[in-house]
Amino acid sequence: MVRVPTLKQLQSSAVSMDRWNGVFKVQLHPNAENYYRIATSLCFSLSFRSLIAPSANAIFFNGDRVQGTRNPVVERLSDPQNIAEVLASKFGGSVNVWIIEASIFNGPFAVYKDFIPSVNGYGSLIVFSCGFPASATTVSLLSNCLQHAKNAISSEPKKPSSVSLSSLQPPKTLIIGFSKGGTAVNQLVTELGSLEDDAPVNPSRVREQQPGVDELSVVQEEIQMIPTTKESLLNSITEIHYVDVGLNSSGAYITDKNVIESISKRLLGGGAQGIRFVLHGTPRQWCDSRRTWIRDEKERLYRLLESEAQRSGGRLKVYERFYFADRTPDMQMHFEVIQKWMLVDCIVCTFLCCL
Repeated sequence: MVRVPTLKQLQSSAVSMDRWNGVFKVQLHPNAENYYRIATSLCFSLSFRSLIAPSANAIFFNGDRVQGTRNPVVERLSDPQNIAEVLASKFGGSVNVWIIEASIFNGPFAVYKDFIPSVNGYGSLIVFSCGFPASATTVSLLSNCLQHAKNAISSEPKKPSSVSLSSLQPPKTLIIGFSKGGTAVNQLVTELGSLEDDAPVNPSRVREQQPGVDELSVVQEEIQMIPTTKESLLNSITEIHYVDVGLNSSGAYITDKNVIESISKRLLGGGAQGIRFVLHGTPRQWCDSRRTWIRDEKERLYRLLESEAQRSGGRLKVYERFYFADRTPDMQMHFEVIQKWMLVDCIVCTFLCCL
C-alpha cells in the first residue's frame, strides 16, 4: 500500500499529472536466485511528488531476446522501457504500465518457469500447470516492483487533508502477451477458468474524514495501486491481448475448450466483470508455412471464444486485428506491431486471410 492522492483530488485541484518511469531488477522472493527485469511507466503527480492511484494496470509479458540485429526499429521496440512508453501513450495517463521480462533465459529463449513450472528448457509448453502459479507470481512481482518504485521516489512531507473519500474501486487489469510472453498469458487464462465463482474480490476502501488543514493538501489514505491476491488479480482482468504470439512448438494459443467454457459460465453467473479478448497478428506469425500450428491454434481459440461470446450476453467479446497484410514476413514487423497495434472500442475487426 502507498499513501497517494486520488485522480479526482488531483483533477479538482488542477494539479499537473505526469508519468514516472523506471527499470528494476526484481526478485520474486528474498531467496530467489534469479531476477526479473521490469520496466514501469506509472501515474505520477509532479506537484505532490507522489504516485497516483490508476484506473487500470496494463501488464505486458515480453518475449525472447533479440540482439545485434542492426535494425533500429527492432532495437528500439525490444527495449522494455521503450515498450513501456509506447503502451503508456496508447492507454492514456490514468493507466500504469508494467513490462515483465522472464527471469530465466536459455540463450535468447525466455523461460517463464515461475509462471508455468512445466515449461521445458527453451520456454516451450509441455502442459499448463495446475493451481495458480502465474497469478500468484504476477501479484508478488507487482508488489515487489512497486516497493522499488516507492523507494526511488523522493516525496515531500504531506499534511492532513480535509478531503474525505467514501469508496474507491480497485483498478482494472489489462493483460498483454507478446511473442513468447503469450505462454504466461495462456497460463493466466487457464487459471481464470479455474477460479471459483465465489472467489473474493477486493472490497472498496472506506476512510473517515480527517480534520482540514488546506484545500490543496493530499488525503492520507492507503489506496490500492495493484491487486494484492491472485483472486483479486484474476477478478480484475477486463482485457486480454495476444500480440503476435508464437512458439517453435505447439502451445502458442490456448485451445482448451473447457477453460473457455468455464470463463464464459462464470461471466454469465455474474462472478466476474466482462472480458475482451483481442488477437493481434502479423504475417510473421500467422502466415509462417513452417509453423502452421500458430495460425491453426489462433483459429481454434477464436472459434471457441466466438462461440462462447454468443452465449455470454455480451460479457465475453473477441476481436482480431491483422497488420502489415501487404508486406513480406520479416523480423521488423514482429516488433513494429507493438507500436502499431490498436485498442479496440466496439468495432468488430476482420481478419484478412494470408495468401
